Amino acid sequence: MGTPVDDLVALLDLEQIELNIFRGRSPEEALQRTFGGQVAGQALVAAGRTVDGDRPVHSLHAYFLRPGVPGVPIVYQVDRLRDGRSFTTRRVLAIQGGRSIFALTADFHAPEPDSIEHQFPMPAVPAPETLPSALDEVGSRLGELPPFISRRQPFDIRYVDRLRWSTEELDGVEARSGVWLRTNGALPDDPLIHVCALTYASDMTLLDAVRAPVEPLWGTRHFDMASLDHAMWFHRPFRADDWLLYQQESPIAHGARGLARGEIFDRSGQLVVSVVQEGLFRRIKG
Repeated sequence: MGTPVDDLVALLDLEQIELNIFRGRSPEEALQRTFGGQVAGQALVAAGRTVDGDRPVHSLHAYFLRPGVPGVPIVYQVDRLRDGRSFTTRRVLAIQGGRSIFALTADFHAPEPDSIEHQFPMPAVPAPETLPSALDEVGSRLGELPPFISRRQPFDIRYVDRLRWSTEELDGVEARSGVWLRTNGALPDDPLIHVCALTYASDMTLLDAVRAPVEPLWGTRHFDMASLDHAMWFHRPFRADDWLLYQQESPIAHGARGLARGEIFDRSGQLVVSVVQEGLFRRIKG
């Protein structure tokens, strides 16, 4: 029996059924919709399978069009928009049951010598070894893990700030959240696997920053959430099986939508990925 990391790698290993057409598995889950990070990660795999390996991903921009149905395979159609001297562009449409559920555009860039160099420093936070695993912390508190937790099992996620369990603890809390994360085991050396694994994980906690001032991140939820769009920029190579710090903040929430942005640093303090996402938040009636 494989580990959760083995299952993640298998989930990202798409079946090619025709030129530029791939099929991905969607796990059976007792949830309303397919996890958005899974669809984004699989779509990026489909795009990457049509690009030479010497051009790494430098960005992706995506829209979640309809909720996917767990347990039903997803077909990914790749459109080869550009094969330039330095940049390659792919557009991917995810189709399930004859309907488009997700659209992604990904750009790949041949490495070039540095012409300008700067970055904001990584914030000072506790080391991951000093923090409890989120699964251990939540399991000890709730006694059982929520059904969606299966999506997180391939990753060791550790919240930088202590988890809050009641609305009384939210006084003065800012719209920010931070986690250390890495896969719960080694990944293959293929750089595309590491990029797609982190794309999968990037959708897990980003909208926590929107919720942080209004409700505890775990336990009973008062809002139904859905990702609307997602963008990532990959600045430097990294390994998703090494510790990465994911600092997240929400500059605004208004009109049932919340914007969140994140910066991902490697253990040495290098900024490796930037992320922006908007989510839909609707109060659960009753």
